[in-house]
Parts: sequence; C-alpha cells; structure tokens
Amino acid sequence: MIWLRTKKLIVVLIGALLTAISMNFFLIPANVYSSGFAGAAQLLSSVFGGGISTGIFLFILNVPVALLGWVKVGRSFTLYSFISVLAMSIFLEVIPVKAFSDDILLNAVFGGVIGAVGVGLTLKWGASTGGMDIIAMVLSRLNDKPIGTYFFILNAIIIITAGALYGWEKALYTIVTLYVSTRVIDAIHTRHEKLTVMIITKKSAEMKKVIHEKLMRGITIIPAKGSYTNEDKEMLMIVITRYELFYLERIIKEVDSNAFTNIVQTIGVLGFFRKD
Repeated sequence: MIWLRTKKLIVVLIGALLTAISMNFFLIPANVYSSGFAGAAQLLSSVFGGGISTGIFLFILNVPVALLGWVKVGRSFTLYSFISVLAMSIFLEVIPVKAFSDDILLNAVFGGVIGAVGVGLTLKWGASTGGMDIIAMVLSRLNDKPIGTYFFILNAIIIITAGALYGWEKALYTIVTLYVSTRVIDAIHTRHEKLTVMIITKKSAEMKKVIHEKLMRGITIIPAKGSYTNEDKEMLMIVITRYELFYLERIIKEVDSNAFTNIVQTIGVLGFFRKD
C-alpha cells in the first residue's frame, strides 16, 4: 500500500511537471491558452499584465475548490489533486517562460500534447489536476446533469476573452490546443464522464461488499454462465465516473484477479446515479 501511494505521488508530480512545461515553454509565450482552471489562471495573469503570475492565480483559484472537494468528494482524491495543483503552481514559478519556436501552430500542438500527457497520467492514477475536475466530481454526486456543459462554458469564456485580447487568430489556436488535449487524454485515460463497468466473477458477494464500502455506487447483479466451462457466475453492472475508475480497477484486482471486466462509454443515465 505504501509503495502504491508512493508511485501515485510520483506520477502526480510528473504530471504536474509536464503540464507546467507545456505552459511555460509553449502556450504562455505564444499567448495560446490551456483549458479549465489552468487556462483561467493564464488568462487572469494576462489581464493583470503579468503582475501576478499564472502559478499564483492557479493556486488561488483552486483553494476554495479543494475545500469543497475535501468535504463533498473524499480526502484521498482531493489530497492528491491538491498536491498536483500545488506542485504545478511551484513548477510554473520555478521553470522560466521561454519560447522554443515562433510558430504558433507548433506551440499550440506541442503545448496541448505535453499538457494532456500530464493530465492523462494524473487521471489514470486516480487523482486530478484540480479545478473543474473536482467541481465535476461534486456535481456528479449531486445530480445527473451533463458535466460537459460546465467545461464548455468555462472554455468558451477563455476562448472568447483570448480572442478579444489578442485577436481571433489566437482564439482559434487555443481551440487547436483544446482539441489536441482532448484526443491525447482520450488515448491515455478517458474523456468520458461516465463509464459502465460489467464485472463477471465467481466472488460477487465479496466484490459487492468492497465496492459498497469504497464507492458510493449502486450495483445491478445479473446471473451469468461460462459458455466453455458451464460454471455459474454473476455479472455486476455498475456506472461510475471516470475519476473512480482507478479505485474500481484496484478493487477488482484485489478481490478477484481472474474476473472478466468490460468497460464501455455511457452516453447518459436515467434514474438515480448514486447509492442511496
């Protein structure tokens, strides 16, 4: 367990470093913006003429969100997410802002790719880069409304403001960065807010107990039979958020390493998306 936490901490720090590199070496010098709270912090720093750095704004924006996450989401997820934000803020302050290319398109693409690798790795290991991810996690536990709307509104504000401040060409390159980032995160982790997990196991009782203890999600149990072995099994069907995938994968490995698991994208959910 200690080794797993240490590996998770190392991955979170690497993710924060990659995100800071993408911003200070590519996005900030080209006035191309990142998504979410990182882009908002970058934008605020530009509005204030650089008097307050992007790293400081990023930290300030995430403090109230971290407090909300601590109360509503859970300590482990919020703690690692805040460590990610804190590390990224420090890296943004320590790493100098330096342009490696004058080509805006190259900056937009490479900034998007490198930053997305950092975010994807962080998500894959059960943490987040803070900001909108924590808000999305809170909202997903309160209701079943599309979280993507909130991401879209914030990113739309960033893009429109970038266009008003630096010209619409900059805004278009920001869209390129957002698109590239989304595709890379898709490849590393998943950008889908909700996932349906179907677990076929002979240890359904133990699996159900641990999932109920560690995740606030209901489970549907369906009888199943192996076609080759004719063994009686059960299939546990559960809908989770992308942030819970890391924890569920480890639960499955601990309870039944021989379980067959299928994970698919969920377009929408009707009914209660939580454990009552």
